[in-house]
Amino acid sequence: MGSIETPPLTENGTSAPTSAGGNSNVEQESHSAIDEMPSLPGNTVSMETDGLKERRGSSLPLEVGTRVMCRWRDGKYHPVKVIERRKVSYSGVSDYEYYVHYTEFNRRLDEWVKLDQLDLDSVEAVVDEKVEDKVTSLKMTRHQKRKIDETHVEGHEELDAASLREHEEFTKVKNIATMELGKYEIETWYFSPFPPEYNDCLKLYFCEFCLNFMKRKEQLQRHMRKCDLKHPPGDEIYRSGTLSMFEVDGKRNKVYGQNLCYLAKLFLDHKTLYYDVDLFLFYVLCECDDRGCHMVGYFSKEKHSEESYNLACILTLPPYQRKGYGKFLIAFSYELSKKEGKVGTPERPLSDLGLVSYRGYWTRVLLDILKKHKGNISIKELSDMTAIKVEDILTTLQSLELIQYRKGQHVICADPKVLDRHLKAAGRGGLDVDASKLIWTPYKEQS
Repeated sequence: MGSIETPPLTENGTSAPTSAGGNSNVEQESHSAIDEMPSLPGNTVSMETDGLKERRGSSLPLEVGTRVMCRWRDGKYHPVKVIERRKVSYSGVSDYEYYVHYTEFNRRLDEWVKLDQLDLDSVEAVVDEKVEDKVTSLKMTRHQKRKIDETHVEGHEELDAASLREHEEFTKVKNIATMELGKYEIETWYFSPFPPEYNDCLKLYFCEFCLNFMKRKEQLQRHMRKCDLKHPPGDEIYRSGTLSMFEVDGKRNKVYGQNLCYLAKLFLDHKTLYYDVDLFLFYVLCECDDRGCHMVGYFSKEKHSEESYNLACILTLPPYQRKGYGKFLIAFSYELSKKEGKVGTPERPLSDLGLVSYRGYWTRVLLDILKKHKGNISIKELSDMTAIKVEDILTTLQSLELIQYRKGQHVICADPKVLDRHLKAAGRGGLDVDASKLIWTPYKEQS
């Protein structure tokens, strides 16, 4: 679980490429090298061209594990590793497509590419992974190696090495390339275990209200004429302006809950997908207009958590990211905890980026209280006021160096100038939750 920094979005809601460094001028350099070559007799150039063709042909098809430079959507070449290959037919001619991982970027940008996108002059032989890892680790500083390790296990801290390899092998190829939801066509990021009958689909069409998914646009159009839902199938528990929050019981709306999990898995690189949605409540945030309530994002929560977890999974859909909705969802989970009269905390383990999001929320909430509060205040009082778990308050204030341990108890050191500096570093708080607009009673099991 975690908040992920994402590439900027294009107008249709798909992810656009982030800026990339490295080998962006490979193609330009090779052209200039040819331009600077001295004039040679025609037959010599011809022989070299034939030799180049022969050398390229001998390396095809590329083996899984091959490293090569690939032309990306920004028009520049970037280093990739071939993850998988498949045979395809173009105009009756058989050829291969290659599923590649851009080694500079997150797995969400992995994609199928054609041969003409690859610079075959840059092909590196397949290297045994264990040997390569050993050689690479010898060249790295300790700090560099730690950063690489953090990147590889992000979101999978609970997995041992064998389980992590098994997970990456099973989910290595993205099965659905794009999805349509309402007015947006969205590029997906990760593998999601849809039923086998959807294995041959590169694009899925979702009903934005009931979340049923279909293979073809015509099926969706027929469905929309029959579907009478205009919002998620649950109770509206919050409305402020055009924003609404719906509580959906996974037991009462099992198909909706499962479909939401399938959809969310396309954007969350988690090991588990909860098929047993009976145990969860889903809080679906929507933007409302005269056409209906359109899903922006959601978080899920266990009905009964012995560990005081108030959030299990959280997602803001790509077209709505960078607008403060993720922070709103986190804040909303704590407003529910306040209504329950309990302290809450997100489900562990948190990814590195998930921790950054929560640490930002905790920092803003706690320091805002410390700024306004006159006189001493205890950690327990802060917890009662905010519904933030004592342990989360302690780790947050310790990371900001705002707490000391004196004579057997924690003492908060709240210098106003220091608080202002930390609040500025924490950034904006996103959209505010108006607690007066929340009409909700905590979940109780029906007898």
